Amino acid sequence: MSQKKVEVRLPDGSVRAADLGPDVDLDIEDVRDSRGERVTEEYVEAAIKSARRGRPSIAGEEGDSPRVQFRVPTRLLDRARARAAAEGKTVSQLAREAFEEKLAA
Repeated sequence: MSQKKVEVRLPDGSVRAADLGPDVDLDIEDVRDSRGERVTEEYVEAAIKSARRGRPSIAGEEGDSPRVQFRVPTRLLDRARARAAAEGKTVSQLAREAFEEKLAA
């Protein structure tokens, strides 16, 4: 049986090929990281959480930021893009500011 090859990106940014090994029972087997720390299910969960991609939450809490989606005419989106670019902002930043301003009263 041949092992599957995967690419692994190392902390220094280099990439190397590696064999994908068999599943490991972390409750039974003693697996250590490069610092000698024992790899547990909690360790793996924390690593996955810290590796999460994307921007940090703007909600001031852990997890995804709430979303508001709505449709606009093309001409309004074009104006929003132009205004945001002129102010050095994203359309999302401009929209959040407009919401804040409208709901401040």
